[in-house]
Amino acid sequence: MRLRQIEVFHAIYTSGSMTNAARLLNVSQPSVSKVLAHAEQQLGYDLFERVRGKLVPTPEADRLFGLVSNVYDHVEQLRHVAENLRASDVGKVRVAATPAFGVDLLPSAVASYLADHGDTVFEIETLHHDEINEALLESRIDIGLAFDAVTVPGLRSESLATGEFVVIAPPNLDLGSGERISIEAIADQPFIGLSARGPLGRLLTSYLGNSGVELRRVVNTETYHIAKELVARGSGVSIVDAFTAKSGHCGDVRCWALKPPLHYSVDVISSDSMPPSLLCRRFISHLGDVINDYLAAQLP
Repeated sequence: MRLRQIEVFHAIYTSGSMTNAARLLNVSQPSVSKVLAHAEQQLGYDLFERVRGKLVPTPEADRLFGLVSNVYDHVEQLRHVAENLRASDVGKVRVAATPAFGVDLLPSAVASYLADHGDTVFEIETLHHDEINEALLESRIDIGLAFDAVTVPGLRSESLATGEFVVIAPPNLDLGSGERISIEAIADQPFIGLSARGPLGRLLTSYLGNSGVELRRVVNTETYHIAKELVARGSGVSIVDAFTAKSGHCGDVRCWALKPPLHYSVDVISSDSMPPSLLCRRFISHLGDVINDYLAAQLP
């Protein structure tokens, strides 16, 4: 089957009629009918039958559709990539980061880079891990910034820094004068937990499970900044990454490092097929410096 025949077959199969298929493809109905007739002639069997005025796929069409759908999805991805390559300018950096970096760290890195390279243009998105991978595969972005990146085929990751989880508590709650505290120190406090669906959540869930301490969970959230806001409002304590703890109004919470420590990696992700440009590499280097300076700053 030719590509146009695949498009027409997919449109008829999914929309249920030649009229709907013509509307989807923005062509005339006779054109759709003609392409379908040529496809059936080449194949040597019918793909659809008319039953009480409706087009019904034949058993052969049902068997073909799984393969055709896969080809069609790849063609759509190819179109996205082609369009996004046209949209990527030489002096532009398209970067996506998970929400934890989008509040403070990434704006700080972009602002300080622009101060020295004012001719650069940035496009910034906040996306979740899977969305960053998809955007890179479609060439919609140049680089992604995430915690403990689990890359997929076609992508690569590079560690820029290593951070630690920290315990955060309301300003009026004293959990000790030391720099580090154990899970036992917060066992009696209302606890705001993180969902185990993301990389950090899985790390933390495993750490807490190995501690053997039962915490008094009052809230579970996927968003670390929501956890911090709840802590700032006196709803309990939480354990978050250092970027979340230090972002925004740091004075709203008190922080202690964990004992024993729990580390995570801060990774930049890029495409194997379209490696970062020289401009992107310069920004990645700058981003690494900003991240390490950010992590070295004293906890609030």
